[in-house]
Amino acid sequence: MTETPPPEMPADPSASPAEPQPSFADFDLNRQLLNAVAELGWQVPTPIQQRAVPLVLAGHDVLGIAQTGTGKTAAYLLPLLMKIKYAQGESPRAVIFAPTRELVMQIGAEVAKLAKFTDLRHVCLYGGLGPKTQIEAVQKGVDIVVATPGRFMDIYLAGHLRLKELKIMVLDEADKMMDMGFMPQVRRILEVIPRKRQNLLFSATMPDKVLRLSEEFLEFPLRTEVAPQATAAQTVDQLCYLVPNFKTKINLLGHLLENEQLNRVIVFTRTKEHADNVSKFIGRKIDKSVRVIHANKGQNTRINTMAEFKEGDLRVLVATDVAARGIDVNQVSHVINFDVPIIYEDYVHRIGRTGRASHLGQAITFCTPAEVYHFAKIEKIIRQTVPQQPLPAQVNVEETPFDEQQAMLREIDAQKRRENPDFKGAFHEKKKAPSGKRIPNKAKKKRPSPRKS
Repeated sequence: MTETPPPEMPADPSASPAEPQPSFADFDLNRQLLNAVAELGWQVPTPIQQRAVPLVLAGHDVLGIAQTGTGKTAAYLLPLLMKIKYAQGESPRAVIFAPTRELVMQIGAEVAKLAKFTDLRHVCLYGGLGPKTQIEAVQKGVDIVVATPGRFMDIYLAGHLRLKELKIMVLDEADKMMDMGFMPQVRRILEVIPRKRQNLLFSATMPDKVLRLSEEFLEFPLRTEVAPQATAAQTVDQLCYLVPNFKTKINLLGHLLENEQLNRVIVFTRTKEHADNVSKFIGRKIDKSVRVIHANKGQNTRINTMAEFKEGDLRVLVATDVAARGIDVNQVSHVINFDVPIIYEDYVHRIGRTGRASHLGQAITFCTPAEVYHFAKIEKIIRQTVPQQPLPAQVNVEETPFDEQQAMLREIDAQKRRENPDFKGAFHEKKKAPSGKRIPNKAKKKRPSPRKS
């Protein structure tokens, strides 16, 4: 006998109606921008967009902190485009600085999409290519410049950029700019652009050094933060493997890539040498559909590689941290940290390449005994404990070569010394006899007596 369901309760007339879902129409944006947003299929503004867009439109200096992949680029682009509205004059009225060529191109692509139904002109300035084409684009007239600081200053000092009309300056990923040594150039730029301007700083992480920088050029900024700084996105599942050495890392990577669920993967390494070696291994043993990008790769090679990856023609992209903040691909299934980053905020940016635009993703980190120290620091920054997984039984655990073992021991000694300056190090401890007395040094070998003539 089936149980009769209880009758439905009548609606409570005193209950408050559900809050209407926010939309881009709530912002004070013109029809051209709303049409571009609709064409992109964006339905609901993200939390950082809901908070930042009205503040920027109101003319405030803004310090924005949001996880990678949460729409923070559009959070400053939409109000910036609205404030500029239409093409005017020959000189730029807004400039956006980013630390890498890849990120400059990514931001430029977003400008093109959102300004599609306007007549606004923008140009991207970055190194790696000759400046002639970029100078010609500037000379035709430009409203928005997206640039790396170095190339921007090169073209300015050559007399091709007039900055007297500049009204808005954006620093995107300022923490990476500091890590890459761009701050002297940024400070030089601050000396030559108009003092009366609106300043915006957006990033996924906000270490103390960036806060100090913000105090230099932001005037009474309003801070908007949708998650504590350096928080990993909730759409990313994280896990860690403890791995004894480099060769075992290679074996583990090969095992994981045998799983077809890893259909679009970014493998991050700490050095160019590791990136090249890992890429060669994958291409030779696992999958020919692999490319590598790092600072030694030519600009056209990097552009073409990124285009192939975005189109889905590449299954695996191996990269150093030069690419951690310039990859905007929504369907990245997995990020593998082959090496733990020693700039800890880079971990957030690496794993932010997956789990974008509400898609689910997974971030896997390989951690040697010498990298445990760094990963613990990362866990402290992201305020999470990343679960550890045992090595799969199918993975062959290699014996650690003597040189690699010694290098790891020296690194562990250095880490302990950083935490405790009185630590002498395993390589410096005096051996003692069982009685507690020091073992005397071995007698020195006698020099051979000179041969008699």
